[in-house]
Amino acid sequence: MFEMFIPKLRVDTVFDIDLEDLYAKGYRGIITDLDNTLVGAKEPLATPELVAWFDQVKKIGFKLVIVSNNRMERVSAFAAPLNIEFVHEARKPSNAPFRKAMTMMGLTGQETIVVGDQMMTDVYGGNRLGLFTVLVLPISIGDEGWGTRINRRLEKIALRRLRKKGLWLEEEKR
Repeated sequence: MFEMFIPKLRVDTVFDIDLEDLYAKGYRGIITDLDNTLVGAKEPLATPELVAWFDQVKKIGFKLVIVSNNRMERVSAFAAPLNIEFVHEARKPSNAPFRKAMTMMGLTGQETIVVGDQMMTDVYGGNRLGLFTVLVLPISIGDEGWGTRINRRLEKIALRRLRKKGLWLEEEKR
């Protein structure tokens, strides 16, 4: 059961994802979390570096949708200036927001990548649908809400179990 929390790839940040390699492997869409994946939970707008990353994503040919459990006001204020589609109040790890994002992009699960900072929501949700999951290190843990803090505690339990089974190696990221 704990295997569903293992991402296909672990990196420090979205900037460490080899986009060209994934595109060459047939992936065409990225579903990404917002808070602590793209920016800190209290950062209202994209950094210049992140704007450049979005430009690279589009230049390579990827479609992109932000899927966040956060409220409409938060997600819209971030995504609208960048002209990025989004799903707010997603209730991840539910299947519905991931399916909705794939429909918005016109893609299948075999063509879709999920990027996020939480094993319990992003990775588990993506893995349940057979998507390629990428786990990034959280940007600013101190800014997280109470729900995310609970998830972080559950992640620690899952990580202990995975390490004990030899399924989570320390030389890998995170």
